[in-house]
Amino acid sequence: MKQIELINISDCCGTKPQYLQGKPSQTGKKLPTAIIGAGPVGLAAAAHLANREEPFILIEAGARVGTNILQWGHVRLFSPWQYNLDKIAKQLLEKSGWVAPDSEQLPLGKEIVEDYLEPLANLPEIYPNILFNTTVTAVSKKGLDKMKNSNRKDAPFVLYLEQQGETRRMEVKAVIDATGTWSHPSPVNADNSWTKAEKELNKHIYYGIPDLTGAERERYMGKRVAVVGSGHSAINTILELSQLGQQVEIYWIMRKENVEDAYGGQEKDALQARGELGTRIHHLVDTGKVKAITPFHIHELKHSDSGIEIIGEQNGEGFSLTGVGEIIANTGSRPDFSFLREIRLSVDSATESVAALSPLIDPNLHSCGTVRPHGEETLRQPERNFYIVGMKSYGRAPTFLMATGYEQVRSIVAYLTGDFESAQKVELELPGTGVCSTNLTSQNGGACCGSSC
Repeated sequence: MKQIELINISDCCGTKPQYLQGKPSQTGKKLPTAIIGAGPVGLAAAAHLANREEPFILIEAGARVGTNILQWGHVRLFSPWQYNLDKIAKQLLEKSGWVAPDSEQLPLGKEIVEDYLEPLANLPEIYPNILFNTTVTAVSKKGLDKMKNSNRKDAPFVLYLEQQGETRRMEVKAVIDATGTWSHPSPVNADNSWTKAEKELNKHIYYGIPDLTGAERERYMGKRVAVVGSGHSAINTILELSQLGQQVEIYWIMRKENVEDAYGGQEKDALQARGELGTRIHHLVDTGKVKAITPFHIHELKHSDSGIEIIGEQNGEGFSLTGVGEIIANTGSRPDFSFLREIRLSVDSATESVAALSPLIDPNLHSCGTVRPHGEETLRQPERNFYIVGMKSYGRAPTFLMATGYEQVRSIVAYLTGDFESAQKVELELPGTGVCSTNLTSQNGGACCGSSC
């Protein structure tokens, strides 16, 4: 597979489109659509725009596509390949001679990147339009601040891009924000507030799912480890830790009233891989190999000679766990709106999702499988031609599905290119039980609900 080179937007890049050369747009030239984030949903948007021969630029902060996914590349998804491929992207790939993986197999995160996203990014229709190692620091409307109404609807967007220490300004006609939430984890603090102590103890806290069969293994050997969280990510982490044997003492910290609430459907689950997670973690707790502390609300972290002390409240009384060597936080993530301060957004105050999505995705009411497919009309923002898609569109809700993200961008691209009839259609069928992730090979456990973690 060819390597994707770093594109410096300050260079004159030959046949590359003008907007990738760091030059201002000329009168009469068609402005591109900017896609921020080269994960599965961002690349799907690029595929749909390429298929409709629409100019676009795909901006990625990392050095390669799927950078966030590679951080959990060792995790296997609950969902088979058939739910992880965008239809148009698949068609473009197959035209190039690419052969799709077995539709029934459960891929690892790294396989999603290596076997799908990278070949897609390397297609001639997409590759010339990607900027790597480039961060969008601000998005605004040309010549207007957030309060100004005059000519706002027709004014182009302006993106400020930072690459290799230099800043460039770029005009675009539309923006699709597919930056996700993975790089912005939530704290372990029960009040969901970042504390000075937690930040100072950062080197002893891992946010996410560590690779306990690889580079991270030695970090946890011989230590008391506290896993914070009650979802599939936490269960995955605990099952992986349990494979290290008696050299690791595992404590499972949750806010749930009863540990049984975290087990899920077990053998009754329609997704066998997901159900097996609950069965296995149930056994580990019952046999004492995992010590569950619930409900435990963490208020404070302290460091001492014996390790970290986790201080909080259990059943209305003070409680603390001492001598902790490492903490693994599987407490979810949240969206970053800091670079969108000059864009008019409609965001739900509770879920931090796109406002119109909130009643559809409230995790108190919905699981992965019960969220209805939705498209451009639901995702519209007050700022015309600006869209938040993918995991970020769901805010803090953990019920996002990769396949749902593909439907989002299909509808949005149809709308942006004037195909309003297609934009209004729903072209997605989801399995009734949802599509989540797992790490089940033969022994290993599961991961987070929502396959674009």
